[in-house]
Amino acid sequence: MAYMKSEDLRAFRALARMLYFSNDTIKHFLENATAGQIAAVSNMIRFELSVRDARKIERLMRKAKFPQIKSFEGYDYSQISFPEGYSKDDLEGLEFVNAAQDFVFYGQTGRGKTHLAIAIGIKCVQSGKIVRFFTAADLVMALERAKRENTLEVLLRDIAKSDLIVIDERRPPVSGHGGRGTPGPI
Repeated sequence: MAYMKSEDLRAFRALARMLYFSNDTIKHFLENATAGQIAAVSNMIRFELSVRDARKIERLMRKAKFPQIKSFEGYDYSQISFPEGYSKDDLEGLEFVNAAQDFVFYGQTGRGKTHLAIAIGIKCVQSGKIVRFFTAADLVMALERAKRENTLEVLLRDIAKSDLIVIDERRPPVSGHGGRGTPGPI
């Protein structure tokens, strides 16, 4: 790091926090900066953008409220049948989300429906999409509470901003002693 007076460092940090540059400013900088300065500032901007992207994903993951982290990696598709014209690649490619199509997973307990729904949701979040995960019971309780508290419109607007809404009809845990929940149809 270059040696600078502390007030210069504070001033630079304050300026850098604004990070919205006009084309005129960029032109001025490029005309007056050395190659090393351009490389250093470019590196700083790339780093800042990566930090912002990471924080956005963290924020979207918190908002989604997934009960656990799941992925497609290692998922056993042997118990899954797809509607005609759909495949594993269509599901993992998320095109149905972009096309605002519904997908309903149903079947016997333990087939991985919740796992698959969470994996889809997480992949959507990783691509910058807004996702909300609810159990059916939690969604009903949230809607009832919002109606009671006269905030139903606010809740509905918030949910409507989602690119994907996962509603899981999970059954309660087998035991209150850390037993695993039993996934159900979604």
